[in-house]
Amino acid sequence: MPLPVRRYGNTRESGSAFTNSDVNAVWAKGVIDRRYDPAVYRMDAYGSWMKRDSYGTQGQYGWEIDHIRPVAAGGSDALSNLQPLHWENNRKKGDSF
Repeated sequence: MPLPVRRYGNTRESGSAFTNSDVNAVWAKGVIDRRYDPAVYRMDAYGSWMKRDSYGTQGQYGWEIDHIRPVAAGGSDALSNLQPLHWENNRKKGDSF
């Protein structure tokens, strides 16, 4: 039986990076506040602000792609299972859902 692939956070099931197309599709799922340009700012499911160009960073507006149902619990890379989360919220959530 092959050993499981070691995954790092903010990656696909296989451990590879998300494509630009994936990132754009997940960004589109962020919550829009009409007071701000949605191409630049959106909120995650917990109400934390994210900035589009801060994808993959851990700054004030940094965000990541989260598997709603974690890969460790059988979640997939289907867009319906992905959401944008501020990096701190993603760390708090971990493998829970």
